[in-house]
Amino acid sequence: MKDIKVGVIGCGYWGPNLIRNLNENPDTDVVYACDLDKGKLERIKLRYPNIDTSMDYKDLLRDDRIDAVAIATPVFTHYAIAYEAIERGKHVLIEKPFTSNVREAESLVDLASQKGVILFVDHTYLYTGEIKRIKELVNSGDIGDLYYLDAVRINLGLFQQDINVIWDLAPHDISIIDHIFGEDPVSVSANGTSHTSSGIEDVAFVTLKFQGSFIAHLHINWLSPVKIRKIILGGSKKMVVFDDLDTGSKLKIYDKGIMFARVNEKVSYTNRIQYRIGDMHAPHIESVEALQVMIRHFAECVKKKKRPLSDGVAGLRIVRILEATEKSLRKGGIKIDI
Repeated sequence: MKDIKVGVIGCGYWGPNLIRNLNENPDTDVVYACDLDKGKLERIKLRYPNIDTSMDYKDLLRDDRIDAVAIATPVFTHYAIAYEAIERGKHVLIEKPFTSNVREAESLVDLASQKGVILFVDHTYLYTGEIKRIKELVNSGDIGDLYYLDAVRINLGLFQQDINVIWDLAPHDISIIDHIFGEDPVSVSANGTSHTSSGIEDVAFVTLKFQGSFIAHLHINWLSPVKIRKIILGGSKKMVVFDDLDTGSKLKIYDKGIMFARVNEKVSYTNRIQYRIGDMHAPHIESVEALQVMIRHFAECVKKKKRPLSDGVAGLRIVRILEATEKSLRKGGIKIDI
C-alpha cells in the first residue's frame, strides 16, 4: 500500500508529468488534482479515474487524506498556495521558480521549519545522472580549479504571460551552478529585451561572478529557431560538455586546456601559454527520467524526514540571485552585488 497521499495543484504543462511520476512511484499516490480549467481536469480524469478533481485548490487542502501537495501553477500563485498547505501541516513540492521574490521564499522556509514539514523545490536537473557525475568530478578534483561555465538554453517559445525568459529558463542553470560550485555568487549583471508588445523580455544574457576567477554566463532565449540545452564547464585539468539534447552521449569529458610554462630568457621570466590536447571520454550514464529520480527522493525525504537536495533553502538562494538579476536588468545591466 502506498503511504504518501498527494494532491496536485495545476494540471497544465508540468502537472501531468508530476501526476504520472507520483503514481508510478511505489510510495506515493495521487488522490486529488486541481486546476482552473475544467477541460484539463476531464483529461486527467479520463486517464486516472480514481483521482478526485476540483477547480478550487482549497477543496484539495481541506482533504485530510492528503499528506503532501505538489504545486505546478504560475509563480505568482506559489506563495499563497504553499503557505496555506504548510499551515495545514502538508509537505510541499513546488515547481521552479520557487517564489516571486526573496521575502516570500524566506517566509515559506521559516514556516516549513516551524511546522516540521518537507519543503521541496522542483529543480529537476539536479537529479539527472549527468549533473550528478559532474558534481562528482568537481568534488574529486578531476576537473581542477573551475574557470568558467557557459550555459545556452534557447528555443522557440513557450512564451510566458507572468514572467520573463530569465525567471522561466535561468533557474535550471542557476540551480546547477549552485549545486556543483557550492558557493554563492558575489555579483550579477543582466541584459535583455522584449520583441513583443507585452514588454516581457524574451532574450537575455546573464553573468554571475564569484570569489576568485570563476565566472558563469547564461544565454537564454524564447526566439531561437533551434532548441539548444548545453553547458560547458572549463577547469584547469579537464573540461566538460553537457548537451541535454544529444541522444548519443549527453556528457563528454575533455582532457584539454592550457598550461603555463615559465621560460628563462637570461634574467627575466615570461609566461608562455601551452595548449594541452588530450582524449575525450564519454562515460556511460544510465538513462533514467530525472523527474522519476526526483520523486523518489521526495518520497524518501517525507518518509524519513530527510533534508532534500533541493530544499527551500536552496530554492531561496536561487530566488535571491533571480531578484538581483531582475534589478540589474531594470537598471540597464549594471553590476548588482548579491
